[in-house]
Amino acid sequence: MHQPKREVDLVILSDIHLGTYGCHAKELLTYLKSIKPKKVVLNGDIIDIWQFSKRYWPSSHMLVIKYLLGLVAKGVKVYYVTGNHDEMLRKFEGCKMGSLKIVNKLVLNQDGKKIWIFHGDVFDVTMQHARWLAKLGAVGYDALILINRAANFMSTKLGRGKISLSKKIKNSVKSAVKFINSFEQTAADIGISNGYDYVVCGHIHQPEIRTIKNEMGSIIYMNSGDWIENLSALEYQQGAWRIYKYHEDELVGRMKVTAQDEMEMNTKELFASLVSEFSTLKQA
Repeated sequence: MHQPKREVDLVILSDIHLGTYGCHAKELLTYLKSIKPKKVVLNGDIIDIWQFSKRYWPSSHMLVIKYLLGLVAKGVKVYYVTGNHDEMLRKFEGCKMGSLKIVNKLVLNQDGKKIWIFHGDVFDVTMQHARWLAKLGAVGYDALILINRAANFMSTKLGRGKISLSKKIKNSVKSAVKFINSFEQTAADIGISNGYDYVVCGHIHQPEIRTIKNEMGSIIYMNSGDWIENLSALEYQQGAWRIYKYHEDELVGRMKVTAQDEMEMNTKELFASLVSEFSTLKQA
């Protein structure tokens, strides 16, 4: 017996990074099949064109695209806000295909409130002044995710809990914490100066909903997180916002076949991918 789909007025997703080893496409597809959204905003870095390779494009990644296009075919409004990893699409700003529209930034009016949505890489100094370094960092991040997945595979086999190496590193490096705080404050300051009620970003993979104030006023800052580590989204329903987290959704959890099936790669494939990724990192 199929569970009824949960109705959502607006869902915002970002930093899915289809085409990378860290992307949890199967889990995302399970989530998408569990909801019935009226509007969908894809807030950047949906397809990772930076790291796209013919050697890695699983069917689950293609199924995500197919499902999103299926929503468009049904008339669901879908906005694709470009990010830095899919910046090649920025030249197509304003293009429409049915109910799908490609934009670089977006302002939505939802129940009388103005929501300013953009990816957020415009605030990233590394992106603006050392793009090659940002791309190198992206490859290193993907390798770290692979190492993390290998470690968690073994840890699960031994009956221990999972850890996030990248989260531990980011939380322990003061400059990373400072960057995130600065990013959020800058987005809020600009949003307040333009009279928006909400400002929504992606890019930093840090899900958040909080009120930020300055001398000019206040605004609600929100970030949809990512589908690499947090597996999160922003949902708006019946006048309320919330951060959706896949790992906390018991209903969706029951839709999974088995925990083992959710492993995107078996041990052999995993370590083969590690070798391949380190080769890429070495050549970069």
